[in-house]
Amino acid sequence: MDSANSSCPSTPRWNVERPFLTGRFHQESKAVSRFAEAKGLSMESFSCSGLDKAIGCFDAAVQELIVIDDLLSAMVAIEGRYISIKRVRGKEDNVTFLVDPSMDLALQELAKKIFPLCESFLMISQFVESRSQFKNGLVNHAFAAALRALLLDYQAMVAQLEHQFQLGRLSIQGLWFYCQPMMGSMLALSIVIQRASANNFSGSAVLNLLQSQAKAMAGDNAVRLLLEKMVQCASNAYLGILERWVYEGVIDDPYGEFFIVENKSLQKESLTQDYDAKYWRQRYSLKDGIPSFLANIAGTILTTGKYLNVMRECGHTVQVPVSENSKLMTFGSNHHYLECIKAAYDFASSELLNLIKEKYDLVGKLRSIKHYLLLDQGDFLVHFMDIARDELTKKLDDISVEKLQSLLDLALRTTAAAADPCHEDLTCCVERSSLLKGLGALKDIETMRNISDVSNLEEPLNVTGLETFSLSYKVQWPLSIVISRKALRKYHLIFRFLFHCKHVDRQLCGAWQVHQGVRALNMRGTAISRSSLLCRSMLKFINSLLHYLTFEVLEPNWHIMHNRLQSAKSIDEVIQHHDFFLDKCLRECLLLLPDLLKKMERLKSLCLQYAAATQWLISSSIEIPQLDESSHGSLGNSRSPSRALKLSTRNAAVTDSILKFEREFNAELQSLGPILSSSSQAEPYLTHLAQWILGAGKD
Repeated sequence: MDSANSSCPSTPRWNVERPFLTGRFHQESKAVSRFAEAKGLSMESFSCSGLDKAIGCFDAAVQELIVIDDLLSAMVAIEGRYISIKRVRGKEDNVTFLVDPSMDLALQELAKKIFPLCESFLMISQFVESRSQFKNGLVNHAFAAALRALLLDYQAMVAQLEHQFQLGRLSIQGLWFYCQPMMGSMLALSIVIQRASANNFSGSAVLNLLQSQAKAMAGDNAVRLLLEKMVQCASNAYLGILERWVYEGVIDDPYGEFFIVENKSLQKESLTQDYDAKYWRQRYSLKDGIPSFLANIAGTILTTGKYLNVMRECGHTVQVPVSENSKLMTFGSNHHYLECIKAAYDFASSELLNLIKEKYDLVGKLRSIKHYLLLDQGDFLVHFMDIARDELTKKLDDISVEKLQSLLDLALRTTAAAADPCHEDLTCCVERSSLLKGLGALKDIETMRNISDVSNLEEPLNVTGLETFSLSYKVQWPLSIVISRKALRKYHLIFRFLFHCKHVDRQLCGAWQVHQGVRALNMRGTAISRSSLLCRSMLKFINSLLHYLTFEVLEPNWHIMHNRLQSAKSIDEVIQHHDFFLDKCLRECLLLLPDLLKKMERLKSLCLQYAAATQWLISSSIEIPQLDESSHGSLGNSRSPSRALKLSTRNAAVTDSILKFEREFNAELQSLGPILSSSSQAEPYLTHLAQWILGAGKD
């Protein structure tokens, strides 16, 4: 409200200071009695000394005339000769009407009964004057205008009473009788005004106050109807703001009264940079002070305008069809306004959903991301890993991202991916940390809170491009609402895990080919035959893991999400289904289970170490039969004792290395069993992984 106040016009000082513009001049000057003229009595009949007399000096009939005259003045906040207005020092809004103590007691009592009406009029007129200033907002302006109309009716009643007084037809009992209909209404309004003034209410706070007071006066039908009319009049301006929001997506709120606030510092471009996707949640948001009659539908109102804004940001001009029946300028017990808001929401939701699905092809974009980041179509990746092998094996500081990007473009153009129109949106990047460190950034997912300290996660010593390489995707507005930076971050993590598994699989396949190359030799009973069995076990492990990740997790979950997107009714449902898919994939891919993930990383590390040592193991073992063959050919004469000892020692080292790899691999695989069994009770999907992995271990 402060920012609104600073931008709204200021009321000129002369409009406050000049009493003839505010009505205060009546209260600052003594009135001249009109009762003498009413009764044909000349003012001269009261001598100057008589005017100085207390009212008790006159007889009862004259006192009554004087009191009626003063009361008629007091009813429009003008002091009389014997009825005065006393203001409380320091509190100009608090006034008290006082009578001459010498007045007849019966007349005093009747006058005091009318004083609350006089005080209410004075309070209401002051409220109208103060709340008509610009800074108080549209609701206060409308409320003051409604009160001003009520005061005109009240002043007309006083004028009619004065006319009856001039005709000699009004007694003080008659005055009290005629004031009764207005008494309850004015008192009820004065209570509202006191609270509004004390708390400096504006906007929805005024509407809520009027509504609560109307409910409190349910026993007095006339007063309740008057307060409901005041609510209606005061809410017209507010409903005008609401109508523009739900029908056009525009906040026309010069005084900051609306319960939806716009954060103009957040731009749609931030969706591709801001991890928390604040634009969608905070560009437009609810604030305190929602009118009670809109409290249950405030979220729908917010969403409706947000949808219209997205379409306007896309250059798609759209406006909710408006008819006479859809006007929001009235509300009542029939809840017609709720139906109008619901209809506007349905229209905006369907329009935006159709725009994103049809014009911007959301499902096609998600399918393209699935092809590349979830390795649904891996032919381009195989080609890329072949041509980028040398670059990916470098350390982080030595890797050229530009060279990797050119190699990626080459792989995309020379494979089936070239037929995909979205392949140009694919880019590559190299992260600065390992996968475990990257998972620590997912602070928004509850499961990751089990990791007490991210810094405690072990970091591989020699991190290369193979561990940190990732694919990214260019997503433009408005698809960035669904595929936000946070969503892409989750895709990156899944891709990095899959990519590294593929790398391990390729390395083990290379080791297996080396074993197959020496199959023609009789290796039965040697270390190489044992190495061949270990290589097959490792291959089965990594293939089982890849099968689980792709066919047990990613593929079925993607189809479930795809079906849900087809039946989604709003963009928020689309966002919800997409986020649920990613979170579920992260969890079922073990990325949110640190203990299991560390075990998998350890097993993959053993596989890579073994694959790297395979060439040395094979070359060291293959000389053993050649040695035997040559010794038989020369009847043992050519064998050197030192060479035989050297070969024997090397053969023992090879056997020890293979046995060490085998023991460590089997130990890690066996320790995985209890973890999977215990975790599968809370995470049932791990049962499938246990069947695949432990089955590979048994083989």
